[in-house]
Amino acid sequence: MGLFDMFKKKADAAPAGPASVTAQEAADIVCAPVTGRVIKMTDVPDPVFSGEVVGKGCAIWPDDETVYSPVSGTVTVTMGHAVGITGDNGIEVLVHIGIDTVDMEGKGFTGYVSQGDKVKAGQPVIKMSKAAIAEAGHPDCVVCAVSNSASFADVALTVDAESTVSAGASVLKITK
Repeated sequence: MGLFDMFKKKADAAPAGPASVTAQEAADIVCAPVTGRVIKMTDVPDPVFSGEVVGKGCAIWPDDETVYSPVSGTVTVTMGHAVGITGDNGIEVLVHIGIDTVDMEGKGFTGYVSQGDKVKAGQPVIKMSKAAIAEAGHPDCVVCAVSNSASFADVALTVDAESTVSAGASVLKITK
């Protein structure tokens, strides 16, 4: 068994995605991967994310446990607690669930996608257990980072920080 083989199993059935995602939003917009309260990337309680080392973006304190693809594209990496997706338009997005949740070794996470899968914005990609994350002593914010931010003129919030968004709603605008 390889290092990531334990994360490759798929759930029997993924839940339906949010209805608010549209083809227009998928073009130059990154959608919210979960429903919850948006915070600026600089407010994420982790220096790697808050320092925008991984890229510009935002995070969401989740109300729900289903995490959706924020863009349409190809899954480039899955790690139980995170998924990387290269959008059809070249936007590379990392969705990372929780802080230091790599320590959980995949426990509390159910993946719905595998590396190489094609996904649509709003398609379920991971189910997390907020209870398991809390029990492990980790914050459960869901980070949405544009890992190739330097390739774009700007990556900016489309909503006010501290506002509540629904999964599939626009949260980041990419200016090329």
